[in-house]
Amino acid sequence: MAKASAAQRASEGVVVLAIAATNNAAGRKDPCGEHVGSARTRAGMTGRPGSNSPPGRESRDNVRQLQRRLWVAAKRSPERRFHALMDRIWRRDVLQEAWRRVKRNRGAAGVDRETLADVEQYGVERMLDELHIALRTGTYRPQPVLRRYIPKADGRQRPLGIPTIRDRVAQMAATLVLEPIFEADFRASSYGFRPKRSGTQALETLRVHAARGGNHVLDADIRDYFGSINHSKLMVLIGRRISDRRVLKLLRQWLAAGVMDEGRWSVTVAGTPQGGVISPLLSNIYLHVLDRVWEDRCARLGTLARYADDFVVMCDTKSAVEEARRRVATVLTRLGLELHPEKTRLVDLSDGREGFDFLGCHLRKRMSGSIWSRTRRRVFFLHRWPSRRAMRRVRTRVRELTPRRRCHEDLRAVIADVNQVLRGWGAYFRTGNAATKFVQIDRYVEDRLRRLRVKRAAGHIRAGQADTWRRPFFEALGLCRLGGTIQYPGGGVKPRSSRAPESRVREIRTHGLNGGPTVDRPESRSGFQ
Repeated sequence: MAKASAAQRASEGVVVLAIAATNNAAGRKDPCGEHVGSARTRAGMTGRPGSNSPPGRESRDNVRQLQRRLWVAAKRSPERRFHALMDRIWRRDVLQEAWRRVKRNRGAAGVDRETLADVEQYGVERMLDELHIALRTGTYRPQPVLRRYIPKADGRQRPLGIPTIRDRVAQMAATLVLEPIFEADFRASSYGFRPKRSGTQALETLRVHAARGGNHVLDADIRDYFGSINHSKLMVLIGRRISDRRVLKLLRQWLAAGVMDEGRWSVTVAGTPQGGVISPLLSNIYLHVLDRVWEDRCARLGTLARYADDFVVMCDTKSAVEEARRRVATVLTRLGLELHPEKTRLVDLSDGREGFDFLGCHLRKRMSGSIWSRTRRRVFFLHRWPSRRAMRRVRTRVRELTPRRRCHEDLRAVIADVNQVLRGWGAYFRTGNAATKFVQIDRYVEDRLRRLRVKRAAGHIRAGQADTWRRPFFEALGLCRLGGTIQYPGGGVKPRSSRAPESRVREIRTHGLNGGPTVDRPESRSGFQ
């Protein structure tokens, strides 16, 4: 079948037949978008000839170009279905980049008990060669995911599904190829697990709307979202953009791989496992229906801000938020989902009456003291700061890192471990109104470290010695400070001497408690432009 456009030909990496350009002046382009007299072959999605498995940086650049071409092709043709993608997934440079990302994300072993170190000992290139051949010949079969549980804030346990490392690499390769196509369709109201999108941007969207009169919020919770995704409906949504049968078969294999729980294998008939590399993309595809319906038909009611399955709707009036709840419930019913009747609620922000938790933060309106002092007018702005759950979790993490048994360790090593938590946690919450909360955590950390010093002295403390074990002493050993690091999006750092107006990463999201800062990139339509 003839290709529909030059963009379609370029995106699929076909060999373009030379067409005589008799009427083109020198330097003009032929119908295929090439300059007259130039080469007319394209090496896959990279747009240039050469090996598909170059080393290092060049390999990553080739994958980036592949993603950009896919995004451009999908953006130009919203109705287009891509039918030649499987050979992009098994490309050596794509598999190399997939391995690099899987290794960077670390993670535990799957049902085969093979760790990242085991793969490196076995040989990364050898493993990628085997995976390349299996994907290319159609003999690849994913293994069941390993069921593990992590505690939830309400005392229950959240089930996770851990694929094997080989399956994670294959899923990452598929994500690298499929994500740009669906990114071209995703709406601005979706912030979770997307390139150049972040939870901070979702919170800023709510802050801006609240300043313009948003006083009523639908604080929504979907009952068992990841366990309720209908596989058939999900595949229909994917099929609107992907027609490659081999890719669709690969996705079905991952969805139906089953779960290994304490040695017992069970079939999965619905849902996507939390912990799978491709699960965030699949969940965004599924809830894209909600984003699209809201933007096309319900935007007049209010602002939708969604991070994966966690979302809120901010409206100006009570009647609008009640209508928003009915519209959202209708869309979710079509998807086989439902709002949790006990956790979903309507919040009245007027005059600071109520607040709500979203993405690790507690959001509530506070009256502006400066405006009141100047004009005697009561003006309220939406503030945010770490929620009680977020505060409790960071204290728990610091306490785990400073047990009494570590009193005889080098204090610098203890402080280095604590700093990883503080920097990661602080990098997320510093963009809000968290000055008071930051000071509270600083004092808690100081108290925990001081207890270690007292325990180490074991009754041999000289008079006044304990008074020297204060923050300046610990900062001299490298302890970082949260106080004074408030930085508003697009602004500078708030001085320590100033009192900042007071800023939930959902605890299963990236929040830095395991070390390293959470970087929020500037907002953009897509990360593939």
